[in-house]
Amino acid sequence: MTALVFDTETTGVTDPGLIEAAWLRLDDPAQLRVLERFEQRYAPGRPIELGAMAVHHIVDADLEGCPPSTAFRLPADVSYLIGHNVDFDWQVIGRPDVRRIDTLCLARQVFPGLDAYSLGALTYHLGDPREARARLRAAHSAAADVELCLDLLRAIVGRLGPVPSWEALWAHSETARVPTVMPFGKHRGVAMVDVPADYKRWLRGQPDVDPYLRQALER
Repeated sequence: MTALVFDTETTGVTDPGLIEAAWLRLDDPAQLRVLERFEQRYAPGRPIELGAMAVHHIVDADLEGCPPSTAFRLPADVSYLIGHNVDFDWQVIGRPDVRRIDTLCLARQVFPGLDAYSLGALTYHLGDPREARARLRAAHSAAADVELCLDLLRAIVGRLGPVPSWEALWAHSETARVPTVMPFGKHRGVAMVDVPADYKRWLRGQPDVDPYLRQALER
């Protein structure tokens, strides 16, 4: 089964359109060797929002002559997509039928107590701050971010211990996705076991409750 470390850059947060995609094909979770690299820019057919432009520094003129974003496809043999807040990138490319491994949730589990869990913050946490600073100056391109995400993945697997398969790492990710504290509302920050039962019942009855939050509420 093939796994990709994957990242995108987009037009912004409002109906995000794909403007850059990058991935690293990995061999297995025991070795985490890169077998293949991919990077491509795309024309989204809409302007880039100023907020997004200020983050990734890609401007509309950079995308002239690029293939349309509708042309993007994952390799047909991909079974697992790995990324930092991977659901965002998965949604940008049309929610393909693959299993997702989220390094953000895994990092929160294996590196508890940090004050920030962005990819940049974790890069500083895991390495020499001066070296991290130099690397992060090139970050916020999809190609740079997949390399940073791979380093984070290696650190996570090192903390988890032997991970025999991508399926096993996906199972770790699924467990890490289930919140242990209430993520919002009047009980935000309260341990799930201490959230009042009547509030849990009310929230379970609301439409569009995140499926991982629903698991926590039903435990």
